Amino acid sequence: MLKRFLMNMLSSFVGAWLAMILVVTAVTILIFGAIGSMAVGSLEAEQVTKHSVLKIDLSGVIEEIEQAQQPDIQSLLAGSLMKPQSLNTIVESIREAARNKNIVAIYLDCGAVAASPATLNAIRQEIIEFRKSKKPVYAYGDAMSQGSYFVASAADRVYLNPQGELYMQGLTSSVPYMKDLFDKIGVQFQVVKVGTFKSAVEPYIMNTMSEPARAQLDTLQGNMWEYIRKSISESRKGVTPAGIDSMVSAQNISFADMSVAVKGGLVDTLIYGRTVNERFAAITGKKADEINFVSPSTLVNQVPWGQAYSAKNQVAVLYACGEIQDGNDNPGYIDYTTLVPVITRLADDEKVKGMVLRVNSPGGSAFGSDQIGEALDYFQSKGKPLAVSMGDYAASGGYWISAGADMIFADPLTITGSIGIFGLIPNFSGTADKLGVSMQMVSTNPGAVFPTGFKPMNERQLAVMQAYVNRGYDQFINRVAKGRKMKPEAVRRIAEGRVWDAMSAQKIGLVDSLGNMKDAIEWVARKADIYSKYEVSLYPKFEPSFWDIVMQSNSAMAEGVAKITAPKPEELLMARMREILRRNRVQALMQQIKISL
Repeated sequence: MLKRFLMNMLSSFVGAWLAMILVVTAVTILIFGAIGSMAVGSLEAEQVTKHSVLKIDLSGVIEEIEQAQQPDIQSLLAGSLMKPQSLNTIVESIREAARNKNIVAIYLDCGAVAASPATLNAIRQEIIEFRKSKKPVYAYGDAMSQGSYFVASAADRVYLNPQGELYMQGLTSSVPYMKDLFDKIGVQFQVVKVGTFKSAVEPYIMNTMSEPARAQLDTLQGNMWEYIRKSISESRKGVTPAGIDSMVSAQNISFADMSVAVKGGLVDTLIYGRTVNERFAAITGKKADEINFVSPSTLVNQVPWGQAYSAKNQVAVLYACGEIQDGNDNPGYIDYTTLVPVITRLADDEKVKGMVLRVNSPGGSAFGSDQIGEALDYFQSKGKPLAVSMGDYAASGGYWISAGADMIFADPLTITGSIGIFGLIPNFSGTADKLGVSMQMVSTNPGAVFPTGFKPMNERQLAVMQAYVNRGYDQFINRVAKGRKMKPEAVRRIAEGRVWDAMSAQKIGLVDSLGNMKDAIEWVARKADIYSKYEVSLYPKFEPSFWDIVMQSNSAMAEGVAKITAPKPEELLMARMREILRRNRVQALMQQIKISL
């Protein structure tokens, strides 16, 4: 038995070292490959020449804004080396394409795009605006996801491979419920919360979704799907919302012959990919194999936007993207200790005349949300206008930091609200029992030491925690009431942790106007009386890391490393569990809802 144990331990040790060697070797190859690529990169760089076509790749991940990549061993193991596209780059490239005389058309190369509905709608609205320039927009895909088609439907012409697919199945949200998993490892959660619809705690204490949670998701998705169907029908002649539902449900268009998509009006023509360039050849006057396609990043770099840091009349755009956490400044999270100093510096900077806070957050730490909110109050105390522009999410803590703004803009498909708060306190005593660990404590005041993490709370302690959460909820309610100029009682009626689409949120006073970030910027400029002379500066400032250069220079090799080091599903699950357990115990966080479009 001892021999078997030692052999198993030795094999695990050797396996771990072999994995580490593999990762280091792969990364070393990647780095040297990047250096080689950079040596010849200047010879192969894209250039914007006459009769160029902006090519937008509607596949893969689209994030809110470009962030410096800082992969560590964990991100390498997660296969996250590929650099995602950013919404602000795509949007600005479309606007520049409308102005730039060298750009004669846009090509939407459609595939399986991974982005939230509000992000895709923002791109779609820019395509509609671009068409006012009278320059054509053509969309093509071998296989179009519902999200990429939503954008493509705004194009002049939509082409699809005759043997391709058009994946349309309406909206679906998925939420993993993990009570059984935590039971197996001996972890139990004690919950204190406020809000009938505050369902963020459900996945940890339940196996199935509650009726209030299901009802709010049903309403949310119904309103969003209605907007999407209406938008498509307005862009596609002869297509009706009812017709779209018929093709989705009755004809199962995702699995049908693509002639159904043509007959139904969703697609104009079925052609093979090799003939797409012939359409652009007719526009550019060039041969099909000589057309100059340029990427969004190449076009945006022609006229850098958002870098007016020395201008005297700045409208600052500050991004607050990701879950709000305390002391986690990794990409994809909002760390109040990092964001608050930026806000105060902008408040004290005489060159900054106003600010747009771009919020794309499901919330998080109640404490961190409050610190950011107080810093924003300080900014406004300087007499500078503050507008909020909501992205995919501005919910719970994301709404906490938005509520005090002078003006709130949101995309129609933004998910917002979720005004509620909860405490999720894990009890590891079951895990300790499984491991044979007996936790012993000595304290001068035993009854006051809670939560310990290794002993369940009694009724008195739970009552204390509930009162603690109630105070946080009251603070949240009062902040919204003050910022939205509503009575607290009116806020409580629309709070209860319920999430709202922005169209509904506007009707109940949580959002002022449906619009994009450009609308918010122009509102601030007018409010600050600098509309005729304002310039935009983006914060936090983007400073590319060495890894950004590596991934841009040799994306194919980066993808290869990602595949080599891809983790097992159980490893990703354990990483997710560790992230959950390290959170602050009191959260203003929306339930994690992934709506597939």
